[in-house]
Amino acid sequence: MPELPEVETTRRGLEPHLAGRRVTGVTVRNGSLRWPVEPDLVERLVGARLKGIGRRAKYLLFNFNSGTLLVHLGMSGSLRLVDSSVAVGRHDHVDIVFHQTILRLNDPRRFGAVLWAGRNARQHPLLANLGVEPLGSDFTGHWLYKQAGRTSRPVKHLIMDQKILVGVGNIYACEALFRAGLHPERRASDLDMDECRRLVAAVKAVLEEALDAGGTTLKDFTRADGRPGYFSQSLAVYGRAGQPCTSCYQPVAVTRMSNRSTFFCPRCQR
Repeated sequence: MPELPEVETTRRGLEPHLAGRRVTGVTVRNGSLRWPVEPDLVERLVGARLKGIGRRAKYLLFNFNSGTLLVHLGMSGSLRLVDSSVAVGRHDHVDIVFHQTILRLNDPRRFGAVLWAGRNARQHPLLANLGVEPLGSDFTGHWLYKQAGRTSRPVKHLIMDQKILVGVGNIYACEALFRAGLHPERRASDLDMDECRRLVAAVKAVLEEALDAGGTTLKDFTRADGRPGYFSQSLAVYGRAGQPCTSCYQPVAVTRMSNRSTFFCPRCQR
């Protein structure tokens, strides 16, 4: 699933090419996504001018002069800029046309979403109850210490709870916990202030490095120009079960937590 770095990479790749331009056409080939594409989407968008593209958690916010369009990439979606000569693929479900430039949504598993949120997008039910942004100033060691003290859940579950902290999925949770030296099954309420500060620093560093690398391409994700992300080459534990830890050389272990594969070093992470 595209996580925060992949979504932000997409935003940064699209905005310079689309901001200020008007929509000249919309094609919905398959509106049966996670939630059905609204039948009046064409009427809402054609003629609208895109003011800019924002992001909240893993949602892209296309801010038009008439309102905001929410786009979620789901499990396997991507947005690419193509011209009219590019053939339509099997999983190319939605095109938003800006004269000769087409914004094309490809979503093989159709778990993504294209939803009209109107003029008060931040109050949309999908956005209203989201947690803090991990790269923002509100995400501090002190804040995390307070959140951790309220739950006996494993620390990995805490930092992946979108109502607490947004945008940190399985890949980056595993990597951040490794850098912080914290076992993913460690009870959150047992963390001390220093450990919370280490974890916050690790989350921020991992996400920033992933952004610099254009995200992580494991299977489906590509950037807006079709190129892959390269952070997969820097992964220390994720997807490396049985391989030597990059720090102590003990084999990386894997376990299942909430039906997700969780990778960690049993020696370095306590």
